[in-house]
Amino acid sequence: MTSEHKQKSELPKNEMVEVSVASERAEAVGGVLIAFFAALMAISQMVNGELEEEMMIAHNKVVNYSSWYQSKSIKESLKESELDYLQALLNTGMVVEDKQASILEQVEETKGLIQKYGAEKFEILEGSANIPKTQWVQDLDGELGKIVGVKEWEQLADDYDNATKRFDLGMLFFQISIVLGAVCIIIYDNPKLQKSFITLMIVFGIVGIVMSIYGYMLAP
Repeated sequence: MTSEHKQKSELPKNEMVEVSVASERAEAVGGVLIAFFAALMAISQMVNGELEEEMMIAHNKVVNYSSWYQSKSIKESLKESELDYLQALLNTGMVVEDKQASILEQVEETKGLIQKYGAEKFEILEGSANIPKTQWVQDLDGELGKIVGVKEWEQLADDYDNATKRFDLGMLFFQISIVLGAVCIIIYDNPKLQKSFITLMIVFGIVGIVMSIYGYMLAP
């Protein structure tokens, strides 16, 4: 009876030791994974912050270049109104002959300015790189061919926006992964459940890595 009693008392102790060892191993793995995914999340946050800055710059450029485009449109409209007035003045016959040459000169000059403003608008809208070199008319800091068009800035802003959204999703999955790791450490008396949380932690972490890489690839 004594030997049987000893065997029965030793069996639970062995099981408790195995449970304790498995739990400690799970805690160690969970801790390492938490540190790993936290480091990846920090890197993703840093890269995402830089992309968000570039996105804000692109959005500001869209606003600035759109305003520049609108100012050219206003000048073009004013010159078109001036041209209509001059032509109407000539058609009425109210201009004396010795003044008609001067008016006609103004008409030609106004037409030239209208064409100039139209060409400048087109370059500001499309960008110097997207039009023939012969059509470069708008300078930037005294140099031709340096205009990045409104459409180009809008595309850049959209690309940066898409990239930052993927990084945000990636960081969300990293955060979920870290939370799962913390829960894994708290549940120290259930190794099977700990393993399940570790598996989920790895899955969410991998998804976070994939989303972050995808966001980096989308960035201009």
